[in-house]
Amino acid sequence: MEQFVENLFTQDVIENILNRFNLDHSYKKLGDFENYVFEVYELGKPKILRITHSSHRSKQELESELDWIQYLNRCGISIPNVLLSPDEKTVEEFTVENSSFFASLFEKASGDPITLDDSIFNEKLFYKWGKMIGKMHRHTKEYQPSEGIVPRQHWDSADLLDFEKYYSNEELLEHTRNVVGKIQQLAKSKDNYGLIHSDIHQGNFFYDGNTIHVFDFDDASYHYFASDIAIPLYYATNSKHFYSTRDERNRFAKKFLTAFLDGYEEENKFFSDWIEMIPLFLQLRDSELYAVFNKKVAPEERNDRVKHWMKEIKQRMEENVAIVDIDFLT
Repeated sequence: MEQFVENLFTQDVIENILNRFNLDHSYKKLGDFENYVFEVYELGKPKILRITHSSHRSKQELESELDWIQYLNRCGISIPNVLLSPDEKTVEEFTVENSSFFASLFEKASGDPITLDDSIFNEKLFYKWGKMIGKMHRHTKEYQPSEGIVPRQHWDSADLLDFEKYYSNEELLEHTRNVVGKIQQLAKSKDNYGLIHSDIHQGNFFYDGNTIHVFDFDDASYHYFASDIAIPLYYATNSKHFYSTRDERNRFAKKFLTAFLDGYEEENKFFSDWIEMIPLFLQLRDSELYAVFNKKVAPEERNDRVKHWMKEIKQRMEENVAIVDIDFLT
């Protein structure tokens, strides 16, 4: 979290939020990268509280995200539902100096976190992963924002795509502009473009051995469905084979994507022209992450893992290649 936000996020802010939602005054911090996330309790029962600063999202953006979550939940997709405040609001606002914190409450997801060493990190999970995303895409084609809800932004309106703010290397910027330009030229239709999660990696769901329970819709945007396939491939490969060779990553990618798409196609059609899109979205994620690391992690705070990751991303950008090859799909 940026230091100026940390300075604003005092104990008084937390206490006021807990009081507004009638929550117990005991909590456990779960994360603080782009949002503050806490496990909180209502009469001892665990819930999830997310607190977002106005420099990251507007109230309208948050309400739009939560409206979509509620829709998907009604469609039978296993997503922790949004819990209303005592004032029947999905988002409560707390003004601090000349800015605001926005708080929302969620059910706690069922299941358990996934670790890469788990025996369950296998083709069965990859199949379920794809099936769940396919189901989300199938249902979201019919989604219409509720009355008074402003639609989420499109992918190319995101702040992170203003790359000049986050790095100045002209060679990298030219590569990124080229990738973004190619994506912007892709045709859009109801069957290939819609509201997507945008970040369904293994850290953003729990698994109970049968069902995947997705959370953290903070990056939701209107985007190509193929991007929602590329992102799991990117993170599963990078996490499982962080220090591996390209050949090792390619072998894993084939195993992962084969099982993933078997599940996806049970719920939604995978079109053959998406094969050409996926490498672009893998490259876009490299460019976005390079911006995120420059924005969020000062050079003196970068550990060896972040330094290695940034070095690999920079090399791929210079060579104009994606993290893996997917020619096995052709």
